[in-house]
Amino acid sequence: MKLNRRLFIGTGAAAAVSLAAPAVMADGHGKPRVVVIGGGAGGATAARYIAKDSKGAIDVTLVEPSRTYFTCFFSNLYLGGFTDLEDIGHTYGTLAAKYGINVVHDWAVDVDRDAKTVALAGGSTLKYDKLILSPGIDFVDGAVPGWDVSAQNKMPHAYKAGSQSELLKAQIMAMPEGGTFAMVAPPNPYRCPPGPYERVSMVAHVLKQNNPTAKILIVDPKEKFSKQALFEEGWQHHYGGMIERIGPDFGGDNVSVNPEAMTVDIDGSEEKIDVCNVIPAMKAGRIADMAGVADGNWVPVNAADMSSKADADVHVLGDSAAQGDMPKSGFAANSQAKVCAMAVRGALTSSKVFPAKFSNTCWSLIDTDDGVKVGATYEATDEKIAKVDGFISQTGEDAATRKATYEESVGWYAGITADMFG
Repeated sequence: MKLNRRLFIGTGAAAAVSLAAPAVMADGHGKPRVVVIGGGAGGATAARYIAKDSKGAIDVTLVEPSRTYFTCFFSNLYLGGFTDLEDIGHTYGTLAAKYGINVVHDWAVDVDRDAKTVALAGGSTLKYDKLILSPGIDFVDGAVPGWDVSAQNKMPHAYKAGSQSELLKAQIMAMPEGGTFAMVAPPNPYRCPPGPYERVSMVAHVLKQNNPTAKILIVDPKEKFSKQALFEEGWQHHYGGMIERIGPDFGGDNVSVNPEAMTVDIDGSEEKIDVCNVIPAMKAGRIADMAGVADGNWVPVNAADMSSKADADVHVLGDSAAQGDMPKSGFAANSQAKVCAMAVRGALTSSKVFPAKFSNTCWSLIDTDDGVKVGATYEATDEKIAKVDGFISQTGEDAATRKATYEESVGWYAGITADMFG
């Protein structure tokens, strides 16, 4: 079934429908207050649905430092030349003007759960009745020996889209003839399981056109990865001989880098490379630690409403949440946001709350019009978000099917960004 923009938004709206109910005044102040930290697929969606469906009964504040938000999903297509950077950049004016959301471009630097306040870098303090955290990912210190964020200009991660995406693309385009692009892939769990391998595909697409004798080296600590058979089939078909992957059996789990020398050490063997994309191990955005709800890396949540297991008035969405079977993806964050928004609205206004249902699809582009996908539906159980059923593209599919899959992804992107930013 083709998932176009109208169908995507309509499905989301149906899932978030509520029965009209007057707002319940919070203790000691006027309208109930919701603060959302993080303006991506989880946070922006949650803020919009709470404001829209409460019809002004809830005071919603969205805290996001970036005035223009670049989606990590579809940023690989920018690297491959299939979209422009401005096409994946989005602003928050509609959320403020149309939905009455107080959009604050600042960093949240602390959370006091006892006082129910959020401190901002600019010195302001926000009070909340419900707090929604959707801060995305940060990197685990020391995950790749020799690399930290101070080295991200020499060896970009490009796993937070925007300037890092521009930098990595410029480095790829400046590679010497016959040079080597290396990727240090992350261990599980991490944002967008197929993402590193779609990126390899997009880099190969560019190099095939501009630098056909170049080589791509993937150093991977995982024994297997998402859509592996589909990617490997596509790499052989489109980029035969260009891509080599070194898994843990051959030292892919014993890697260090030297950004100054531009070398990668693989199990004691040093490789000189020209461009190195280091994607380290990941953890929840640091505000989750500041709020005291993380377990060290991620935030355990209750599946029914995405509330933290440490505090029922703090909800955590998307990449930062340890929720069960859903992958860390933009689609998943958007789906969780609608469940959370309905639950928060119900708690604050006594509106109807329906049983939590979730869905996810991850599309990947291997080459021009060669799109593949994987996805599933989920439900909330007492223990976790549990997978109900799933689907995946098949190897050997015809060109028309693959083209339709890619076009479906383009329609989904238009739909989800409209759903996020209004």
